[in-house]
Amino acid sequence: MKTLLLGVTLGLAAALSFTMKEEDITGTWYVKAVVTDKDLPEEKRPRKVSPVTVTALDHGDLEATFTFMRNDRCFQKKILMRKTEAPGKFSIYGGRKLIYLQELPGREHYVFYCKDQRHGGLFRMGELMGRNPDTNLEALEEFKKLVQRKGLSEGNIFMPLQMGSCVPEH
Repeated sequence: MKTLLLGVTLGLAAALSFTMKEEDITGTWYVKAVVTDKDLPEEKRPRKVSPVTVTALDHGDLEATFTFMRNDRCFQKKILMRKTEAPGKFSIYGGRKLIYLQELPGREHYVFYCKDQRHGGLFRMGELMGRNPDTNLEALEEFKKLVQRKGLSEGNIFMPLQMGSCVPEH
């Protein structure tokens, strides 16, 4: 559940050969839709997600910051995304997970696509991220097409509710 929440909140699409400028990806993003390669039961799906703030660091690296609630307590998570040789491709957790970022037409939406090698298997998920919390049907349609191209099931797409950021206890 923790890994899924992290992946879902981070927002993680497909990519692949495009040139990304840091200023295009930095700022606040809202999770619009999520897909996984596993059919997750309703109780395992995050019901609410907070905005994600992406900050540019040195050498093309990025940092994603978000908050989440667990057991009625607020937590903040920061994830360092290390730039790789390939455009739009980042590694996290020492290379155990790869994140691909792809801009969708219109410049207001990206797909964050994550591949996670664990326990000898592969877990994949993608998130449609937008600059504002409003639903954009065109971006959702593009996301569905990308989901199909990646071999994921459109039936596994779900849309969590937006929540504001909470304030973590120190």
